[in-house]
Amino acid sequence: MAVDTVVLTEREVQRLQLGGAETLELVNQAQESDAADRLLTIRAALTKYKSAVFWAMFLSTSLVMEGYDLVIITSFYGQTQFQERFGVYDPATKHNLIPAAWQSGLSNSSVVGQLAGLIVNMYAQDRFGCRPTMMFFMAWMSVMIFIPVFAPSLPVLAFGEAMCGVSWGVFQTLSTSYASEVVPTVLRPYVTAYVCMCWGAGILLSSGVVRAVASLDGDIGWRLPFAIQWVWPIPLLIGAYLAPESPWNAVRRGKMEMARKSLIRLRQDTPTKERDVDATLAYIRYTTELEKAETDGASLLDCFKGANLRRTEINCVVWAAQILCGNAILGYSVTFLEAAGFTSIQAFDVNIALSACYIIGGVICWLLFPHFGRATIYMTGLTFMFFCLIAIGGLGWATGTQSQLAVGILLVISTLVNMITIGPVCYPIVAETPSGRLRYKTITIGRFVYNLTGIFQNSVTPHMISSTSWNWGAKTALFYAGTNLLCNLWCWFRLPETKDRTFGEIDLLFANNVHARKFRTTRVEQFSQQSYIPKEAEAGVQSTTHVEEAM
Repeated sequence: MAVDTVVLTEREVQRLQLGGAETLELVNQAQESDAADRLLTIRAALTKYKSAVFWAMFLSTSLVMEGYDLVIITSFYGQTQFQERFGVYDPATKHNLIPAAWQSGLSNSSVVGQLAGLIVNMYAQDRFGCRPTMMFFMAWMSVMIFIPVFAPSLPVLAFGEAMCGVSWGVFQTLSTSYASEVVPTVLRPYVTAYVCMCWGAGILLSSGVVRAVASLDGDIGWRLPFAIQWVWPIPLLIGAYLAPESPWNAVRRGKMEMARKSLIRLRQDTPTKERDVDATLAYIRYTTELEKAETDGASLLDCFKGANLRRTEINCVVWAAQILCGNAILGYSVTFLEAAGFTSIQAFDVNIALSACYIIGGVICWLLFPHFGRATIYMTGLTFMFFCLIAIGGLGWATGTQSQLAVGILLVISTLVNMITIGPVCYPIVAETPSGRLRYKTITIGRFVYNLTGIFQNSVTPHMISSTSWNWGAKTALFYAGTNLLCNLWCWFRLPETKDRTFGEIDLLFANNVHARKFRTTRVEQFSQQSYIPKEAEAGVQSTTHVEEAM
Protein backbone atom coordinates (compact mmCIF):
# COMPACT_ATOMS: atom_id res chain seq x y z
CA MET A 1 0.00 0.00 0.00
CA ALA A 2 1.37 3.40 -0.97
CA VAL A 3 2.13 5.88 1.82
CA ASP A 4 2.27 9.59 1.13
CA THR A 5 5.45 11.38 2.18
CA VAL A 6 5.87 15.14 2.46
CA VAL A 7 9.21 16.97 2.50
CA LEU A 8 10.41 20.56 2.58
CA THR A 9 9.53 22.89 -0.27
CA GLU A 10 12.24 24.74 -2.15
CA ARG A 11 11.21 28.04 -0.59
CA GLU A 12 11.51 26.61 2.93
CA VAL A 13 14.96 25.21 2.17
CA GLN A 14 16.13 28.58 0.88
CA ARG A 15 14.77 30.29 3.97
CA LEU A 16 16.76 27.96 6.21
CA GLN A 17 20.06 28.44 4.34
CA LEU A 18 20.93 31.55 6.32
CA GLY A 19 24.44 30.87 7.45
CA GLY A 20 25.96 27.74 5.96
CA ALA A 21 27.53 25.62 8.71
CA GLU A 22 25.66 27.57 11.39
CA THR A 23 22.36 26.58 9.82
CA LEU A 24 23.48 22.95 9.59
CA GLU A 25 24.20 22.99 13.35
CA LEU A 26 20.79 24.52 14.04
CA VAL A 27 19.08 21.76 12.06
CA ASN A 28 21.10 19.03 13.79
CA GLN A 29 20.12 20.34 17.21
CA ALA A 30 16.48 20.72 16.14
CA GLN A 31 16.44 17.15 14.88
CA GLU A 32 17.91 15.97 18.19
CA SER A 33 15.15 17.78 20.10
CA ASP A 34 12.46 16.33 17.82
CA ALA A 35 13.76 12.80 18.30
CA ALA A 36 13.88 13.21 22.09
CA ASP A 37 10.35 14.63 22.11
CA ARG A 38 9.00 11.58 20.26
CA LEU A 39 10.53 9.17 22.79
CA LEU A 40 8.74 10.78 25.75
CA THR A 41 5.99 8.77 27.41
CA ILE A 42 3.23 10.56 29.30
CA ARG A 43 4.75 9.60 32.67
CA ALA A 44 8.26 10.65 31.66
CA ALA A 45 6.98 13.94 30.25
CA LEU A 46 5.06 14.70 33.45
CA THR A 47 8.22 14.10 35.47
CA LYS A 48 10.50 16.10 33.19
CA TYR A 49 8.08 18.96 32.52
CA LYS A 50 6.08 19.17 35.75
CA SER A 51 6.86 22.89 36.06
CA ALA A 52 5.56 23.48 32.54
CA VAL A 53 2.39 21.54 33.31
CA PHE A 54 1.90 23.53 36.53
CA TRP A 55 2.18 26.92 34.82
CA ALA A 56 0.01 25.87 31.88
CA MET A 57 -2.73 24.68 34.21
CA PHE A 58 -2.38 27.61 36.60
CA LEU A 59 -2.84 30.28 33.92
CA SER A 60 -5.67 28.28 32.36
CA THR A 61 -7.57 28.81 35.62
CA SER A 62 -8.42 32.27 34.28
CA LEU A 63 -11.15 30.57 32.22
CA VAL A 64 -12.98 29.68 35.45
CA MET A 65 -14.18 33.28 35.55
CA GLU A 66 -15.68 33.16 32.07
CA GLY A 67 -17.44 29.85 32.67
CA TYR A 68 -18.68 31.14 36.02
CA ASP A 69 -20.27 34.27 34.59
CA LEU A 70 -21.68 32.45 31.56
CA VAL A 71 -24.07 30.42 33.72
CA ILE A 72 -24.51 33.10 36.40
CA ILE A 73 -26.16 35.53 34.01
CA THR A 74 -28.30 32.93 32.20
CA SER A 75 -29.32 31.29 35.51
CA PHE A 76 -30.51 34.66 36.81
CA TYR A 77 -33.20 34.72 34.13
CA GLY A 78 -35.00 32.03 36.12
CA GLN A 79 -34.06 33.32 39.61
CA THR A 80 -36.92 34.78 41.63
CA GLN A 81 -34.86 37.57 43.28
CA PHE A 82 -33.45 38.74 39.94
CA GLN A 83 -36.90 38.61 38.32
CA GLU A 84 -38.40 40.69 41.14
CA ARG A 85 -35.64 43.31 40.82
CA PHE A 86 -35.44 43.63 37.02
CA GLY A 87 -38.38 41.65 35.56
CA VAL A 88 -41.63 42.68 33.89
CA TYR A 89 -44.97 41.39 35.21
CA ASP A 90 -46.47 38.62 33.08
CA PRO A 91 -50.26 38.18 33.52
CA ALA A 92 -50.15 34.61 32.23
CA THR A 93 -47.72 33.35 34.89
CA LYS A 94 -48.69 36.02 37.46
CA HIS A 95 -45.10 36.90 38.34
CA ASN A 96 -42.22 38.92 36.94
CA LEU A 97 -40.18 37.59 34.00
CA ILE A 98 -37.04 38.86 32.26
CA PRO A 99 -38.16 39.68 28.69
CA ALA A 100 -36.56 37.58 25.96
CA ALA A 101 -35.13 40.74 24.40
CA TRP A 102 -33.26 41.60 27.61
CA GLN A 103 -32.11 38.01 28.02
CA SER A 104 -30.51 38.31 24.60
CA GLY A 105 -29.16 41.78 25.38
CA LEU A 106 -27.50 40.79 28.66
CA SER A 107 -25.95 37.63 27.20
CA ASN A 108 -24.77 39.43 24.07
CA SER A 109 -23.26 42.38 25.97
CA SER A 110 -20.55 40.16 27.45
CA VAL A 111 -19.97 38.59 24.01
CA VAL A 112 -19.46 42.04 22.47
CA GLY A 113 -16.88 42.77 25.18
CA GLN A 114 -15.20 39.45 24.42
CA LEU A 115 -14.95 40.37 20.74
CA ALA A 116 -13.11 43.56 21.71
CA GLY A 117 -10.85 41.57 24.05
CA LEU A 118 -10.01 39.09 21.29
CA ILE A 119 -8.90 41.88 18.96
CA VAL A 120 -6.78 43.52 21.67
CA ASN A 121 -5.16 40.22 22.64
CA MET A 122 -4.34 39.36 19.02
CA TYR A 123 -1.87 42.25 18.96
CA ALA A 124 -0.95 42.54 22.65
CA GLN A 125 0.25 38.94 22.94
CA ASP A 126 2.48 39.26 19.86
CA ARG A 127 3.77 42.67 20.93
CA PHE A 128 4.21 42.33 24.70
CA GLY A 129 4.10 38.58 25.40
CA CYS A 130 1.72 36.32 27.32
CA ARG A 131 2.63 37.32 30.87
CA PRO A 132 2.29 41.13 30.63
CA THR A 133 -0.98 40.77 28.71
CA MET A 134 -2.42 38.43 31.34
CA MET A 135 -1.32 40.72 34.18
CA PHE A 136 -2.86 43.86 32.68
CA PHE A 137 -6.24 42.29 32.03
CA MET A 138 -6.40 40.64 35.44
CA ALA A 139 -6.07 44.14 36.90
CA TRP A 140 -8.73 45.37 34.45
CA MET A 141 -11.06 42.59 35.59
CA SER A 142 -10.60 43.49 39.27
CA VAL A 143 -11.92 46.99 38.61
CA MET A 144 -14.74 46.11 36.21
CA ILE A 145 -16.40 43.63 38.58
CA PHE A 146 -17.66 46.63 40.58
CA ILE A 147 -20.13 47.52 37.80
CA PRO A 148 -22.32 44.36 37.77
CA VAL A 149 -22.15 44.02 41.57
CA PHE A 150 -23.68 47.47 42.12
CA ALA A 151 -25.73 47.75 38.90
CA PRO A 152 -29.01 49.66 39.56
CA SER A 153 -30.61 48.74 36.22
CA LEU A 154 -30.40 46.31 33.32
CA PRO A 155 -28.60 48.80 31.00
CA VAL A 156 -25.84 49.34 33.61
CA LEU A 157 -25.62 45.60 34.19
CA ALA A 158 -25.25 45.06 30.44
CA PHE A 159 -22.44 47.66 30.33
CA GLY A 160 -20.67 45.95 33.21
CA GLU A 161 -20.95 42.58 31.47
CA ALA A 162 -19.38 44.11 28.34
CA MET A 163 -16.46 45.58 30.31
CA CYS A 164 -15.80 42.28 32.09
CA GLY A 165 -16.12 40.53 28.73
CA VAL A 166 -13.03 42.35 27.43
CA SER A 167 -10.89 40.40 29.91
CA TRP A 168 -12.66 37.14 29.15
CA GLY A 169 -11.95 37.65 25.45
CA VAL A 170 -8.24 37.95 26.24
CA PHE A 171 -8.18 34.89 28.48
CA GLN A 172 -10.06 32.72 25.95
CA THR A 173 -7.18 32.60 23.47
CA LEU A 174 -4.20 33.44 25.68
CA SER A 175 -4.67 30.45 27.98
CA THR A 176 -5.00 27.97 25.10
CA SER A 177 -1.99 29.23 23.14
CA TYR A 178 0.22 29.48 26.23
CA ALA A 179 -0.66 25.96 27.38
CA SER A 180 0.09 24.49 23.93
CA GLU A 181 3.50 26.20 23.72
CA VAL A 182 5.08 25.34 27.07
CA VAL A 183 4.69 21.54 27.11
CA PRO A 184 6.00 18.74 24.82
CA THR A 185 3.82 17.19 22.11
CA VAL A 186 2.66 14.21 24.19
CA LEU A 187 1.20 16.48 26.90
CA ARG A 188 -0.31 19.09 24.58
CA PRO A 189 -3.83 17.58 24.36
CA TYR A 190 -4.07 17.22 28.14
CA VAL A 191 -3.15 20.78 29.10
CA THR A 192 -5.23 22.32 26.31
CA ALA A 193 -8.24 20.14 27.17
CA TYR A 194 -7.78 21.26 30.78
CA VAL A 195 -8.63 24.78 29.56
CA CYS A 196 -12.12 23.46 28.79
CA MET A 197 -12.30 21.78 32.20
CA CYS A 198 -11.54 25.13 33.86
CA TRP A 199 -14.37 26.67 31.87
CA GLY A 200 -16.59 23.83 33.08
CA ALA A 201 -15.37 24.26 36.66
CA GLY A 202 -16.57 27.85 36.51
CA ILE A 203 -19.96 26.67 35.30
CA LEU A 204 -20.16 24.09 38.11
CA LEU A 205 -19.14 26.69 40.69
CA SER A 206 -21.71 29.19 39.46
CA SER A 207 -24.45 26.53 39.42
CA GLY A 208 -23.69 25.71 43.05
CA VAL A 209 -23.58 29.38 44.04
CA VAL A 210 -26.89 30.18 42.31
CA ARG A 211 -28.49 27.17 44.00
CA ALA A 212 -27.06 28.24 47.40
CA VAL A 213 -28.47 31.78 47.17
CA ALA A 214 -31.85 30.62 45.86
CA SER A 215 -33.32 30.93 49.39
CA LEU A 216 -31.86 34.38 50.11
CA ASP A 217 -34.23 37.32 50.01
CA GLY A 218 -33.64 40.60 48.21
CA ASP A 219 -30.82 41.87 46.00
CA ILE A 220 -28.14 39.93 47.88
CA GLY A 221 -29.38 36.83 46.03
CA TRP A 222 -27.98 38.14 42.73
CA ARG A 223 -25.29 40.59 43.95
CA LEU A 224 -23.36 37.99 45.98
CA PRO A 225 -22.68 35.65 43.02
CA PHE A 226 -21.21 38.58 41.08
CA ALA A 227 -19.06 39.64 44.06
CA ILE A 228 -17.54 36.15 44.39
CA GLN A 229 -15.66 36.83 41.14
CA TRP A 230 -13.17 38.96 43.12
CA VAL A 231 -11.67 35.71 44.43
CA TRP A 232 -9.74 35.14 41.17
CA PRO A 233 -7.99 38.19 39.68
CA ILE A 234 -5.35 39.03 42.34
CA PRO A 235 -3.94 35.47 42.80
CA LEU A 236 -3.85 34.98 39.03
CA LEU A 237 -2.16 38.36 38.49
CA ILE A 238 0.58 37.37 40.95
CA GLY A 239 0.87 33.97 39.26
CA ALA A 240 1.24 35.59 35.83
CA TYR A 241 4.04 37.78 37.20
CA LEU A 242 5.92 34.71 38.50
CA ALA A 243 5.29 32.49 35.46
CA PRO A 244 7.88 31.97 32.69
CA GLU A 245 7.12 33.47 29.30
CA SER A 246 6.17 31.15 26.43
CA PRO A 247 9.49 30.27 24.73
CA TRP A 248 7.76 30.20 21.33
CA ASN A 249 6.42 33.69 21.92
CA ALA A 250 9.84 34.92 23.00
CA VAL A 251 11.54 33.49 19.88
CA ARG A 252 8.96 35.05 17.59
CA ARG A 253 9.69 38.42 19.23
CA GLY A 254 13.45 37.87 18.78
CA LYS A 255 14.15 37.50 22.52
CA MET A 256 16.36 34.41 22.48
CA GLU A 257 17.77 34.85 25.98
CA MET A 258 14.27 35.16 27.44
CA ALA A 259 13.26 32.00 25.58
CA ARG A 260 16.28 30.16 26.96
CA LYS A 261 15.54 31.23 30.53
CA SER A 262 11.94 30.13 30.14
CA LEU A 263 12.96 26.71 28.85
CA ILE A 264 15.31 26.28 31.82
CA ARG A 265 12.45 27.06 34.22
CA LEU A 266 9.96 24.82 32.42
CA ARG A 267 11.86 21.55 32.77
CA GLN A 268 13.28 19.40 35.54
CA ASP A 269 16.99 19.57 36.48
CA THR A 270 18.94 16.75 34.79
CA PRO A 271 22.63 16.23 33.95
CA THR A 272 21.86 17.04 30.29
CA LYS A 273 19.52 19.97 30.97
CA GLU A 274 21.70 22.62 29.29
CA ARG A 275 22.10 20.54 26.14
CA ASP A 276 18.38 19.70 26.09
CA VAL A 277 17.46 23.37 26.43
CA ASP A 278 19.78 24.35 23.57
CA ALA A 279 18.30 21.61 21.38
CA THR A 280 14.69 22.65 22.17
CA LEU A 281 15.53 26.30 21.50
CA ALA A 282 17.05 25.25 18.18
CA TYR A 283 13.85 23.37 17.28
CA ILE A 284 11.70 26.40 18.08
CA ARG A 285 13.98 28.64 15.99
CA TYR A 286 13.98 26.08 13.17
CA THR A 287 10.18 25.78 13.07
CA THR A 288 9.78 29.56 13.29
CA GLU A 289 12.12 30.01 10.31
CA LEU A 290 10.15 27.43 8.32
CA GLU A 291 6.93 29.31 9.00
CA LYS A 292 8.45 32.56 7.80
CA ALA A 293 8.52 31.07 4.30
CA GLU A 294 4.73 31.23 4.29
CA THR A 295 3.99 34.05 6.75
CA ASP A 296 6.85 36.54 6.56
CA GLY A 297 5.63 39.57 8.51
CA ALA A 298 2.80 37.58 10.14
CA SER A 299 0.02 40.05 9.39
CA LEU A 300 -3.67 39.35 9.94
CA LEU A 301 -4.20 39.04 6.16
CA ASP A 302 -1.74 36.11 6.09
CA CYS A 303 -4.38 34.06 7.94
CA PHE A 304 -6.45 34.17 4.74
CA LYS A 305 -3.70 33.31 2.25
CA GLY A 306 -2.41 30.00 0.93
CA ALA A 307 -2.38 27.06 3.34
CA ASN A 308 -3.20 29.36 6.25
CA LEU A 309 -6.68 29.99 4.86
CA ARG A 310 -7.45 26.31 5.37
CA ARG A 311 -6.05 26.46 8.91
CA THR A 312 -8.20 29.49 9.68
CA GLU A 313 -11.28 27.71 8.29
CA ILE A 314 -10.65 24.75 10.61
CA ASN A 315 -10.31 27.03 13.64
CA CYS A 316 -13.49 28.91 12.79
CA VAL A 317 -15.70 25.86 12.22
CA VAL A 318 -14.35 23.85 15.17
CA TRP A 319 -14.99 26.81 17.48
CA ALA A 320 -18.48 27.50 16.07
CA ALA A 321 -19.42 23.82 16.34
CA GLN A 322 -18.97 24.15 20.11
CA ILE A 323 -22.31 26.00 20.08
CA LEU A 324 -23.99 24.57 16.98
CA CYS A 325 -23.52 20.97 18.15
CA GLY A 326 -26.42 21.54 20.57
CA ASN A 327 -24.48 23.11 23.39
CA ALA A 328 -26.62 26.23 22.89
CA ILE A 329 -29.57 24.78 24.81
CA LEU A 330 -27.25 23.56 27.58
CA GLY A 331 -26.28 27.18 28.29
CA TYR A 332 -29.96 27.93 28.91
CA SER A 333 -30.57 24.72 30.84
CA VAL A 334 -32.46 26.35 33.74
CA THR A 335 -34.97 28.20 31.55
CA PHE A 336 -35.08 25.21 29.17
CA LEU A 337 -35.99 22.84 32.02
CA GLU A 338 -38.56 25.26 33.42
CA ALA A 339 -40.13 25.49 29.96
CA ALA A 340 -40.23 21.68 29.92
CA GLY A 341 -42.22 21.72 33.19
CA PHE A 342 -39.61 21.60 35.99
CA THR A 343 -39.97 23.87 39.02
CA SER A 344 -37.32 26.54 39.63
CA ILE A 345 -35.57 24.55 42.38
CA GLN A 346 -35.73 21.29 40.38
CA ALA A 347 -34.21 23.08 37.37
CA PHE A 348 -31.33 24.41 39.48
CA ASP A 349 -30.71 20.94 40.95
CA VAL A 350 -30.53 19.34 37.51
CA ASN A 351 -28.31 22.21 36.34
CA ILE A 352 -25.75 21.31 39.02
CA ALA A 353 -25.69 17.73 37.71
CA LEU A 354 -25.22 19.10 34.18
CA SER A 355 -22.34 21.30 35.32
CA ALA A 356 -20.58 18.41 37.09
CA CYS A 357 -20.40 16.70 33.69
CA TYR A 358 -17.85 19.30 32.58
CA ILE A 359 -15.32 17.98 35.11
CA ILE A 360 -16.17 14.28 34.88
CA GLY A 361 -16.23 14.41 31.08
CA GLY A 362 -12.85 16.14 30.89
CA VAL A 363 -11.22 13.43 33.00
CA ILE A 364 -12.74 10.68 30.82
CA CYS A 365 -11.52 12.51 27.71
CA TRP A 366 -7.96 12.42 29.10
CA LEU A 367 -8.24 8.62 29.18
CA LEU A 368 -9.29 8.56 25.51
CA PHE A 369 -6.44 10.72 24.16
CA PRO A 370 -3.76 7.97 24.06
CA HIS A 371 -6.04 5.62 22.11
CA PHE A 372 -8.08 7.76 19.71
CA GLY A 373 -7.41 10.72 17.43
CA ARG A 374 -8.84 14.19 17.97
CA ALA A 375 -11.02 14.08 14.83
CA THR A 376 -12.36 10.62 15.74
CA ILE A 377 -13.40 11.69 19.25
CA TYR A 378 -14.84 14.98 17.99
CA MET A 379 -17.01 13.44 15.26
CA THR A 380 -18.20 10.59 17.52
CA GLY A 381 -19.38 13.18 20.03
CA LEU A 382 -21.25 15.12 17.34
CA THR A 383 -23.01 11.93 16.19
CA PHE A 384 -24.08 10.89 19.69
CA MET A 385 -25.35 14.38 20.53
CA PHE A 386 -27.33 14.44 17.29
CA PHE A 387 -29.41 11.45 18.40
CA CYS A 388 -29.85 12.92 21.90
CA LEU A 389 -31.15 16.17 20.40
CA ILE A 390 -33.59 14.31 18.16
CA ALA A 391 -34.94 12.46 21.21
CA ILE A 392 -35.25 15.66 23.29
CA GLY A 393 -37.01 17.44 20.44
CA GLY A 394 -39.44 14.56 20.00
CA LEU A 395 -40.36 14.75 23.68
CA GLY A 396 -41.46 18.33 23.07
CA TRP A 397 -44.82 16.94 21.90
CA ALA A 398 -45.24 14.76 25.01
CA THR A 399 -46.73 15.84 28.32
CA GLY A 400 -46.54 14.64 31.90
CA THR A 401 -43.93 13.93 34.55
CA GLN A 402 -42.35 11.04 32.67
CA SER A 403 -41.53 13.15 29.63
CA GLN A 404 -40.08 15.90 31.87
CA LEU A 405 -37.86 13.33 33.58
CA ALA A 406 -36.76 11.96 30.21
CA VAL A 407 -35.78 15.46 29.01
CA GLY A 408 -33.73 16.01 32.16
CA ILE A 409 -31.95 12.65 31.79
CA LEU A 410 -31.20 13.23 28.12
CA LEU A 411 -29.82 16.70 28.89
CA VAL A 412 -27.44 15.19 31.46
CA ILE A 413 -26.37 12.45 29.01
CA SER A 414 -25.82 14.86 26.12
CA THR A 415 -23.88 17.25 28.36
CA LEU A 416 -21.65 14.41 29.54
CA VAL A 417 -21.07 13.28 25.94
CA ASN A 418 -20.30 16.84 24.90
CA MET A 419 -17.72 17.22 27.67
CA ILE A 420 -16.08 13.86 26.96
CA THR A 421 -15.71 14.66 23.27
CA ILE A 422 -16.53 17.96 21.56
CA GLY A 423 -15.81 20.36 24.42
CA PRO A 424 -12.27 19.38 25.48
CA VAL A 425 -11.09 18.08 22.08
CA CYS A 426 -11.78 21.45 20.48
CA TYR A 427 -8.87 23.01 22.37
CA PRO A 428 -5.98 20.81 21.15
CA ILE A 429 -7.37 21.06 17.60
CA VAL A 430 -7.47 24.87 17.56
CA ALA A 431 -4.06 25.08 19.28
CA GLU A 432 -2.32 22.66 16.91
CA THR A 433 -3.69 23.59 13.49
CA PRO A 434 -2.42 27.23 13.16
CA SER A 435 1.16 28.03 12.19
CA GLY A 436 3.26 29.27 15.11
CA ARG A 437 3.73 32.79 13.76
CA LEU A 438 -0.02 33.13 13.21
CA ARG A 439 -1.22 31.03 16.17
CA TYR A 440 -2.58 33.91 18.25
CA LYS A 441 -4.22 35.57 15.27
CA THR A 442 -5.75 32.34 13.92
CA ILE A 443 -7.12 31.25 17.29
CA THR A 444 -8.46 34.77 17.79
CA ILE A 445 -10.27 34.73 14.43
CA GLY A 446 -11.76 31.33 15.29
CA ARG A 447 -12.85 32.49 18.71
CA PHE A 448 -14.25 35.66 17.11
CA VAL A 449 -16.46 33.46 14.93
CA TYR A 450 -17.38 31.47 18.04
CA ASN A 451 -18.56 34.64 19.78
CA LEU A 452 -20.49 35.79 16.70
CA THR A 453 -22.17 32.38 16.74
CA GLY A 454 -22.82 32.99 20.43
CA ILE A 455 -24.57 36.25 19.59
CA PHE A 456 -26.79 34.35 17.16
CA GLN A 457 -27.48 31.74 19.86
CA ASN A 458 -28.24 34.36 22.50
CA SER A 459 -30.56 36.15 20.08
CA VAL A 460 -32.70 33.21 18.97
CA THR A 461 -32.51 30.57 21.74
CA PRO A 462 -34.38 32.61 24.41
CA HIS A 463 -37.15 33.25 21.88
CA MET A 464 -37.30 29.55 20.99
CA ILE A 465 -37.59 28.47 24.65
CA SER A 466 -39.60 31.32 26.23
CA SER A 467 -43.31 30.76 26.80
CA THR A 468 -43.88 34.46 26.08
CA SER A 469 -42.19 34.29 22.66
CA TRP A 470 -41.96 31.40 20.15
CA ASN A 471 -42.68 28.82 22.87
CA TRP A 472 -40.90 25.89 21.24
CA GLY A 473 -39.84 24.43 24.59
CA ALA A 474 -38.06 21.08 24.18
CA LYS A 475 -38.65 21.23 20.40
CA THR A 476 -35.76 23.72 20.27
CA ALA A 477 -33.44 20.70 20.30
CA LEU A 478 -34.55 19.79 16.75
CA PHE A 479 -33.18 23.06 15.36
CA TYR A 480 -29.77 22.36 16.87
CA ALA A 481 -29.91 18.76 15.67
CA GLY A 482 -29.87 20.23 12.17
CA THR A 483 -26.87 22.49 12.85
CA ASN A 484 -25.12 19.55 14.52
CA LEU A 485 -25.52 17.42 11.38
CA LEU A 486 -24.06 20.16 9.16
CA CYS A 487 -21.01 20.46 11.43
CA ASN A 488 -20.44 16.70 11.37
CA LEU A 489 -20.60 16.58 7.57
CA TRP A 490 -17.98 19.36 7.38
CA CYS A 491 -15.71 17.47 9.81
CA TRP A 492 -15.74 14.36 7.62
CA PHE A 493 -14.34 16.22 4.64
CA ARG A 494 -12.26 19.00 6.22
CA LEU A 495 -11.09 18.16 9.76
CA PRO A 496 -7.51 16.72 9.77
CA GLU A 497 -6.07 14.38 12.39
CA THR A 498 -3.16 15.98 14.32
CA LYS A 499 -2.64 13.33 17.00
CA ASP A 500 1.07 12.80 17.82
CA ARG A 501 2.16 15.41 15.26
CA THR A 502 4.73 18.07 16.14
CA PHE A 503 4.17 21.68 15.12
CA GLY A 504 6.81 21.28 12.40
CA GLU A 505 5.12 18.22 10.91
CA ILE A 506 1.73 19.92 10.92
CA ASP A 507 3.26 22.90 9.09
CA LEU A 508 4.55 20.66 6.30
CA LEU A 509 1.30 18.70 6.00
CA PHE A 510 -0.61 21.93 5.43
CA ALA A 511 2.09 23.38 3.16
CA ASN A 512 1.80 20.30 0.92
CA ASN A 513 -2.02 20.52 0.93
CA VAL A 514 -2.46 16.98 2.28
CA HIS A 515 -6.13 15.91 2.36
CA ALA A 516 -7.74 15.81 5.81
CA ARG A 517 -8.35 12.05 5.61
CA LYS A 518 -4.63 11.44 4.88
CA PHE A 519 -3.17 13.49 7.74
CA ARG A 520 -2.98 10.46 10.00
CA THR A 521 -1.12 8.16 7.59
CA THR A 522 1.18 10.56 5.71
CA ARG A 523 4.89 10.28 6.58
CA VAL A 524 6.63 13.62 7.15
CA GLU A 525 10.37 14.15 6.58
CA GLN A 526 10.98 17.58 8.04
CA PHE A 527 14.73 17.01 8.39
CA SER A 528 16.37 16.26 5.05
CA GLN A 529 20.10 16.66 5.60
CA GLN A 530 20.95 17.31 1.95
CA SER A 531 18.75 20.40 2.15
CA TYR A 532 21.09 22.04 4.65
CA ILE A 533 24.48 21.50 3.05
CA PRO A 534 26.08 24.97 3.06
CA LYS A 535 25.55 26.76 -0.25
CA GLU A 536 29.27 27.40 -0.70
CA ALA A 537 29.93 23.66 -0.40
CA GLU A 538 27.05 22.34 -2.48
CA ALA A 539 25.70 25.04 -4.74
CA GLY A 540 23.83 22.68 -6.99
CA VAL A 541 21.63 20.95 -4.43
CA GLN A 542 18.03 20.52 -5.56
CA SER A 543 15.18 19.89 -3.12
CA THR A 544 12.08 17.80 -3.61
CA THR A 545 9.11 20.13 -3.70
CA HIS A 546 6.15 17.82 -3.91
CA VAL A 547 4.40 14.91 -2.25
CA GLU A 548 6.17 11.65 -3.03
CA GLU A 549 4.77 8.15 -3.06
CA ALA A 550 6.87 5.67 -1.04
CA MET A 551 6.19 1.98 -0.99
